[in-house]
Amino acid sequence: MNAVEVTGVSKVFRVAKGAEVVALDSVSLSVVPGEFVSLIGPSGCGKSTLLRLIADLDQPTAGEVLVFGKSARQARIDQDYGIAFQQAGLLPWRTVTGNIELPLELHGVGKAARRARAQDLLALVGLSDFADRYPDQLSGGMQQRVAIARSLAESPELLLMDEPFGALDEMTRERMQTELVRICAETGAAVVFVTHSIPEAVYLSSRVVVMSPRPGRIQEVVTVGLGSAGTRDDALREDAAFFASVKAVREALHGDAVHEKAPHSVRGVETR
Repeated sequence: MNAVEVTGVSKVFRVAKGAEVVALDSVSLSVVPGEFVSLIGPSGCGKSTLLRLIADLDQPTAGEVLVFGKSARQARIDQDYGIAFQQAGLLPWRTVTGNIELPLELHGVGKAARRARAQDLLALVGLSDFADRYPDQLSGGMQQRVAIARSLAESPELLLMDEPFGALDEMTRERMQTELVRICAETGAAVVFVTHSIPEAVYLSSRVVVMSPRPGRIQEVVTVGLGSAGTRDDALREDAAFFASVKAVREALHGDAVHEKAPHSVRGVETR
């Protein structure tokens, strides 16, 4: 069973005076369990809209979205996925531990179990020494790590991430990317990740979904053959295969007609 199955999805927004904006047009995409898929495309192409449809934060005008074989709404009710956005969205009056515990508390998990889970997650994101700090005592990168830990609180098999590192400086962003691939390797969660950064998409992903300008369609899917998440580290950023994959995604993004095969990389249009 696929983690995500999007079939023939379109989304039309009604705006002023009865006008319509077609955000997505006949999009179909599958994400298998444990796979990391990035969505990339020009601003306004519908990549965040697609993520919101998967998360049941909005509903498609046409087509179907399934998460682990369930409707998006049922998957949300069952807490089958975690979500992280560009802003960490931490509650300033709660400690780091309190923020991580929040989803568990809302779903009636006992205090001892919540605390034990928070301690495990703090160790996973490397923040055990900051358990009793408040958000304003943390750097931006540390706040995002707390947000990722919170998204993992209920052990979801799917993470939905909308530019979670977009507001960070480049050095912090690269450190967070390395942390994320490590966390994904340890948890085995599938990820759908929205980004504007080609190098970020390539470094993180097993596949990069390139979307067209509005109305958003899947223009091309680039399969990135850079090894499993557990083997990726900073040295990969200097690898010839990494640069070749970045080139392949850039050409797809800009509609280049020349389809070159990069070393250890396959490039092709998704036919679903």
